[in-house]
Amino acid sequence: MTVVMRLSCRTLIATLASTLALALTISRAPDAYATPDTFFTVPQEQIDHADPGDVLRTREIVYHLAGIPTPIRVSQLMYRSIDALGHPVANATSILHPLVQQAHPRAVAYNSIYDSLNPDDSPSRMIAGRISFSGALNAAEAGFLADLVGAGYTVIVSDIEGPHADFGAGPEYAAMTLDGIRAASRTTTTGITASTPVALMGYSGGSIATGWAASLAPTYAPDVNRRLVGATTGGVFVTPRRNLEYVDGSLGWVGVAMMAIKGLTRAYHVDPAEYLNARGRALMTSLSDDAIPDVIYRYPLLTWRDIARPEYASFDKASALVDITDRVDLARQPTPTIPLMVVEGSGGDLTGTNGHKPGIGAGDEVMVTGDVRSLVHRYCATDRQVEMIEIPWASHSVAMQLWAPMAVTWFTARFDGLPAPSTCATTSVGGSSVGS
Repeated sequence: MTVVMRLSCRTLIATLASTLALALTISRAPDAYATPDTFFTVPQEQIDHADPGDVLRTREIVYHLAGIPTPIRVSQLMYRSIDALGHPVANATSILHPLVQQAHPRAVAYNSIYDSLNPDDSPSRMIAGRISFSGALNAAEAGFLADLVGAGYTVIVSDIEGPHADFGAGPEYAAMTLDGIRAASRTTTTGITASTPVALMGYSGGSIATGWAASLAPTYAPDVNRRLVGATTGGVFVTPRRNLEYVDGSLGWVGVAMMAIKGLTRAYHVDPAEYLNARGRALMTSLSDDAIPDVIYRYPLLTWRDIARPEYASFDKASALVDITDRVDLARQPTPTIPLMVVEGSGGDLTGTNGHKPGIGAGDEVMVTGDVRSLVHRYCATDRQVEMIEIPWASHSVAMQLWAPMAVTWFTARFDGLPAPSTCATTSVGGSSVGS
């Protein structure tokens, strides 16, 4: 592949992404691509008779950005996986082909930041040509994806939240990610096979899929785990209850915490109404198909107490909610067996999230830095190769921009067989970020 080809594709994607971002700042347009896409509907009987990762249907399209086709070829697959409760479901994945076919393919499972409660905001729909305000985060990732296919990688982009957009449900994210890799390896259209090496990559919402997939792969998908060269992640969601406390009353991110409650109660079939006052019940109803662009800075200074019934003013009293948030606590899961790189900011104070709450401390405005550090320390205790890069002045979104190029450099070295770096000798438990 020539440098000109790489730059032209990258320039095209960057230009389209900038145009879309400008349009979204001017107005919120009605969603396009309103006609239902029957590709995503698979009979339940067909799903029930398939094994995890089996391909249920395929099609060949091109990558769309804001509804505009690009030169990137895409194989879209529907495949069998399981939801948070273990029920068989059909999910979608999109395999982006490198601009020039590689003699020895390398695959990257890129886990999107699309964070939404609406299945229509999923990467597969946006890649196929749908346009929506709520799906705008997909456009923000287009430059990353263009870089990867331009560098010769095959990129697997699965709908990590599953067919019902179960936002925050880590075990489901893991299954969708791992079965998406299986599916991509079980059809001749993708150019990869069951022996193709794979790296996991994801930030923020994508970190949920990346972290959980790395943790559960040895037991849920040992066939995939053997192929993983490593995982790189950032903006890591570790212990949900502590995240809820951290963003409680913040300027911008409390709406995302409410989205997580909505997503988790939907995934685990729990009705939160008994814990909520009238304002809280109305809020949960209004969030039904929202995404981060809909809620960011929409509920400034909102607290759990504002939406809870008096007897549940402490979240810890809401027993069913405590149960499901504990079920998706990454700190309670097995240690991955693969090398890891983790990037985390701790500059959340600069953007309106208090980093001085006792027992919580600093974060990146939505994730708790001390929790991430403690998770890394636990992994290090099992002699894993883990590199943690903390950026004290960076917010969540700023750290993402720094993480992306570091991530590509890191996993390229893993594909090349170089030893993984480690900061285990200098990573403390929680450290100064915990407490105040």
